[in-house]
Amino acid sequence: MLHTIVFIGRSGCGKGTQADLLKNRIARFDPNKQQILYVETGEHFRKFIRSESFSSKLSRKINEDGGRQPDFLACWVWAGILVEELLPDLHLIFDGAPRSLSEAEMITSALKFYKRQKPAVIYLNVSRKWSEDRLLSRGRTDDRSISKVNKRLNWFDEDTLPAIEYFRNNKLYRFIEVNGEQSIEKVHADIIAAYDYAS
Repeated sequence: MLHTIVFIGRSGCGKGTQADLLKNRIARFDPNKQQILYVETGEHFRKFIRSESFSSKLSRKINEDGGRQPDFLACWVWAGILVEELLPDLHLIFDGAPRSLSEAEMITSALKFYKRQKPAVIYLNVSRKWSEDRLLSRGRTDDRSISKVNKRLNWFDEDTLPAIEYFRNNKLYRFIEVNGEQSIEKVHADIIAAYDYAS
């Protein structure tokens, strides 16, 4: 069985941590030892805005001003990874995409194109206050300003929540909602209980 998983949730909810635990579990239990393509858009974006192309400079200015990057750039990042790196026998994990309804629809079109079967969406549900506290405490450069943190949380409410509802109501996906305001171990256990990735 090939696994296709989309992690989604507020900034700071632990998507990367849970995705890493999931990768390790798949690697341990997959009898065929198939590789995993991990699509983490945040690091690719950070690398992109550090370069000196015209597009990168425009994107960097948006980032410095605390703005939201346009959907077409986000789609370009993960679509480029799929086009260049996805093979028919790879597991696939998204972390950090989609961030909007239009991007969610684009991911659906990509998964249909690649004939990915039974994709799962794992929504790590945390409150806005919980997310705010986590972002401010972890000390990343783009998390040090309360105004920037609030902008990111506003984007989630305005742009990402509609994407989550889209996934929740789309029969293509297995939608799994987990309380993210628990210990790392408990969140991971709840994910496994909802969908056994070893199967």
